[in-house]
Amino acid sequence: MNHLSTKSPTDCTKKIQPHHEITGQGIVFAGQKGSHQQSNAFPSLCVLPDGRWLSTFRSAPMKTPLTGQHVLVTYSDDEGKTWSAPSAPFTPPLIDGKAGLFRAAHFTPLGGQKLLASLCWVDFSHPERPFFNEETEGLLDTRIFLSRSDDGGESWSTPQLVDTSPFNVPTPITGPILRFSDEELGLQFELNKHYYDPTEWRHASVIMFSCDAGKTWPRHTLASSDPTNKIFYWDQRPTIANNDILDVFWTFDREKAEYLNIHARKSADRGFTWSEMWDTGVPGQPAPPVVLPDGRLAMVYVDRTAAPAIKLRLSHDYGKTWPDSDELTLSHSESGSQTEKKESMQDAWSEMAKFSLGLPTTALLPDGDILVVYYAGLETNVTGIHWTRARVYL
Repeated sequence: MNHLSTKSPTDCTKKIQPHHEITGQGIVFAGQKGSHQQSNAFPSLCVLPDGRWLSTFRSAPMKTPLTGQHVLVTYSDDEGKTWSAPSAPFTPPLIDGKAGLFRAAHFTPLGGQKLLASLCWVDFSHPERPFFNEETEGLLDTRIFLSRSDDGGESWSTPQLVDTSPFNVPTPITGPILRFSDEELGLQFELNKHYYDPTEWRHASVIMFSCDAGKTWPRHTLASSDPTNKIFYWDQRPTIANNDILDVFWTFDREKAEYLNIHARKSADRGFTWSEMWDTGVPGQPAPPVVLPDGRLAMVYVDRTAAPAIKLRLSHDYGKTWPDSDELTLSHSESGSQTEKKESMQDAWSEMAKFSLGLPTTALLPDGDILVVYYAGLETNVTGIHWTRARVYL
C-alpha cells in the first residue's frame, strides 16, 4: 500500500461551518510532475458493502492531447488513509481495425463484491487528431464498453462493446450506470457528431435501459435535448431518488457563449415522461446529487464564478431549490480565475482544456457522510486525484 500525504495546496483548511463540517481529506493519487502520470482527471468513485473505497481515473503525461492516456484503478480499505498501487486492468480493443484508448471509467456496485464498469473508448488510430474538431465541432469516434468484476475490483472481465443503436454517433459516457431497486439498469451518455460531419451539432443526453443485466439495452430516453439547439445541457449527472430519476446539468447557452446556472429535471417513470427543466439557482458544474438518510439531497458542484472552488449545498424540496445560506466549500484553487470571455463553442472547449480543478463525483458512506473525489492541482498539466469527506447536519 502507498502511504501518501493528506496535505495539498488546493485543499481547504479543515473547519466547521454552520450545520456542516469536513471530517477528512486526502489524496487518492498525486500527479507526478515530469512523469507520464502527471495529469490525472475524470475521477469516479464507489463504496462497496465491506467498506472498500474504489476509485478510477484517467492518467496521462498531459491533459491534452490524447497521447499516453489510460485508465487507472485504486482502492482503500482504511477509509482513505492509504491507497493501493494503481493498476491498469482494462486493455482497449481494436474496433474495425482501429486502435483506441480508454479515456474514462465508472463503477456501479451490483451487491456484495460484484461491480459493473462502463468504459469510454476513443479512436486513437490517428494520434495527431485532437479529441474535438474545432472546425466542425465533431468528436473522435467514441464508444462504450462494459466490464465486470466479482471480487471487489481485483480482477475484471474482457470489455464488451455496447450496441447503442439507434445512436450510431460518438457517445461519451457521463457517469456510472444507474441501478434501480428492481435491478433494472440505466446507461448514461451524450450524443455528439462524427469528426468531419459538416452538419450542425445537435447535442442530447441519453439514458438507455436494460432488464437483462446489461446484455441488451432496448429502450432509451432523451434526458435533455433543446429543440431550438440554443441550450446545451452538458455533463448530465442523474441520480435515483425514491426510484425517480433526478438529472442535473452543466448548462451552456451556445448563442451567448456563456454558462447558465445548473438546470435540472425529473422523471417519475424512468424516462417515459420528464418534467420541464428548472433553474436550480446554483452556478457551475454539478456532481450527481446524493440522497441523505433523512431524505434531503446534497449536491457537490464546481463554482467558477471566481477562482474555481468545489462546494456543497443542500435541498429540502427534492432539488427545486438549493439555498446558499449554509453552503460548505470543500476545496478551492490558488491559481485564480480559470474562466475567460467566450465568443464560440471553440472558446468553451479551449477554456475547459485549461481547468486544473473539477469534475467532482460523490458517494454516500454508511454513517451518512458524503465522500467526494475530484482532480486538483496548481498547474493545468499537473493534477492529482483528491478526496474529501463531509458531514451535514439539520
